[in-house]
Amino acid sequence: MRRSDEDQFTDFVRAHSATLFRTAYLMTGDYQRAEDLLQTTLVRVYQRWPRVREMHRPVGYARKVLVSQSTSWWRRCSSHEAPGLRTDEPDGVDLVRDLDEHERVWTAVLRLPPRQRAVMVLRYYEDLTEAEIAATLDMAPGTVKSHAHAASHRLAEMLAEPVTPRAEEATS
Repeated sequence: MRRSDEDQFTDFVRAHSATLFRTAYLMTGDYQRAEDLLQTTLVRVYQRWPRVREMHRPVGYARKVLVSQSTSWWRRCSSHEAPGLRTDEPDGVDLVRDLDEHERVWTAVLRLPPRQRAVMVLRYYEDLTEAEIAATLDMAPGTVKSHAHAASHRLAEMLAEPVTPRAEEATS
């Protein structure tokens, strides 16, 4: 790779690695796995950098690689594995309650099937549109809507919360 390509890739990493790491963490729920996932993603992007830098949105391609790698990891891991709860909770009753609720929600999110989890993370944490999610995950916009709908209902069941019809209409 030419020196100018390496400089451009370095600039790309500086500009987007924090966002990509956040997505990786939200996809895996584990800091170390997120680091590994980000590293794998950046290696893949680096290997194809001359083509990637010419793309309209290189970060979209990187996000697509990241989600794909995350899904591949989930397929390989045992169905018996479950994420552990954090034990380093801060002091304070309200903070503990907030953390407990956060852990309860994330445990439920991490139990979603990989594609549903990817749709929910990209939609609600990365704030991507349905079209952007469809492009990232190589699926039709209608499939994105179906996964979001199914994930919303599954999360509501796991969290024992009713899904209001108005919330369903907003995702349609």
